Amino acid sequence: MDLIYVKKLIKLLSESAVDEIEIEEEGKKIRVVKHGNTVLAGAPMLGQVPMMVQPPAGPVASIASPAMHAAQAEVPPTPPDTSKYHEIKSPIVGTFYRSPAPDAAPFVQIGTSIAPGTVLCIVEAMKLMNEIESDVTGKIVKVMVENGQPVEYDQTLFLVEAA
Repeated sequence: MDLIYVKKLIKLLSESAVDEIEIEEEGKKIRVVKHGNTVLAGAPMLGQVPMMVQPPAGPVASIASPAMHAAQAEVPPTPPDTSKYHEIKSPIVGTFYRSPAPDAAPFVQIGTSIAPGTVLCIVEAMKLMNEIESDVTGKIVKVMVENGQPVEYDQTLFLVEAA
């Protein structure tokens, strides 16, 4: 396949709402997939590894090198002693927000007394705002996640000193 043809496909895909395109001609197959601001192009059917290609226009995505990942892996964060506190965990994967709006006060602060049903934060998943509520009575001791950060399923969000 012609490289100019592949570049045209990538440009077409990056400028459209379509996320994926697969074309087969003359026994050769190419599949181009859009992920965020990057486009993957390759022919997995032929056993080749997909290559990362920057779209011709738009914001630039950064790609971390393996050396950067190794440096991050060498210094694991020290986990706090959670054995004496109740952990309130995220029931879903999403983005953590401490307040109902960017200009609003946080739902809770360190030292806030809470009861079952008290709204602690919002976790946004797929454009849905999910209120996370307390399941215990107690006092917030630590907020484990920064506002606007992604959270994983079962990740600790708050440490609570149970009453």
